[in-house]
Amino acid sequence: MHSISNVEFMLLQMIKECRQASGYDIKKIVDQRGYREWANIGTTSIYAGLKKLSSKGWIATEKSDEKSGKGPMPNRFVLTEAGIAKLKQEILDSLSSARERDSRFDLGLAALPLVAKDEVVEALRNRLEFLRETSRKIEQKYESQGGIRLPLNVRALFLHSISLIESERTFVANLIKELLEGTEEYGQNH
Repeated sequence: MHSISNVEFMLLQMIKECRQASGYDIKKIVDQRGYREWANIGTTSIYAGLKKLSSKGWIATEKSDEKSGKGPMPNRFVLTEAGIAKLKQEILDSLSSARERDSRFDLGLAALPLVAKDEVVEALRNRLEFLRETSRKIEQKYESQGGIRLPLNVRALFLHSISLIESERTFVANLIKELLEGTEEYGQNH
């Protein structure tokens, strides 16, 4: 289990990316990037998450002098040193070992520029090892339960998992290769 929720993870990323952000700024980014669809993040969870992050000491509030609309001056959030450290840890953990098709891995991918390239490559190499080991365990279980002699529906469950993991391993290996060969600027805000 993760020590922080996907919403909290995403909020730390966005505040870091924007350097400071209001709840409204974050809601606009969530809408623009489609987080609502693939990470199940809605407006209520944004504000609840900001409150939790604040209570954990990972973000601090700054009063804003920028107004948009008629309401009161919005609070703008910034990461504390503890928040920066937590974000970095979560990015690297999510890239290293989140399960295949876990939106946690997608959140880690969205945050690539927030961590140094060599750390990202190391985390992704750890992910390759994690996926290799996971695939090996599933294959062992598949063989020990009868392998090809299993009923089709049972066999399909094993083979589907193995297939998804193999596809993920190919993706991660190609991403590492692109990072290592990349000549374009690797955006870093860490």
